[in-house]
Amino acid sequence: MYAIVEMAGQQFKVAKDQKVYVHRLQVEEGKKVTFDNVLLLADGSNVTIGAPAIDGAAVEAKVVKHLRGDKVIVFHKKRRKGYRKKNGHRQSLTEIVIESIISKGANKAEPKANKVDGKAAPVEVSVASKPKAKKATAKGDDLKKIEGIGPKIAETLIAAGISSFAELAKTDSAKISEIIADVRGNHVTETWPKQAQLAADGKWDELQKWQDELDGGVAK
Repeated sequence: MYAIVEMAGQQFKVAKDQKVYVHRLQVEEGKKVTFDNVLLLADGSNVTIGAPAIDGAAVEAKVVKHLRGDKVIVFHKKRRKGYRKKNGHRQSLTEIVIESIISKGANKAEPKANKVDGKAAPVEVSVASKPKAKKATAKGDDLKKIEGIGPKIAETLIAAGISSFAELAKTDSAKISEIIADVRGNHVTETWPKQAQLAADGKWDELQKWQDELDGGVAK
């Protein structure tokens, strides 16, 4: 049995006891984590496809350890301009092991036993009914509205599971610094959680007034 599931912004084909390396998760080593955005389930000849996700299906995994990937060198050069720029990057990763694949709620189709013209009939594939609309959440906020956060930092935070003002507000500034350690530049994160809390509370005037006094996330 295997599943195609979205984990930390990436899609993986996983099976029980398989080790997978995903973008850094904010989960302690040894803890269990559940991914419920299952796009496809296959159990032998039975295949279930989500629309887009399979309602009730999930993949359970255990966090083995946090690590960093191999260094990638990015080199930029402009001919006849004397311009050269070399950067190194090591992606923060989390190693997990798949413990179980839960198919509860998936509508599976039984394969036909008959034959057509002496050949085995094609396996039927069921499409899971589209799950009921969930209550809107705060996910998907524009983190670049926080003074000091640019596109690269916002992308890195989202990959680490921080995609809303509310989630950023709950994250300690030291933890934020650890997450964006691979982003080039000197980033001061002390004010980011407080800025995010104001944004989450909808206090935009108060946030704007405070940001006018900041430069890169710190007081001018």
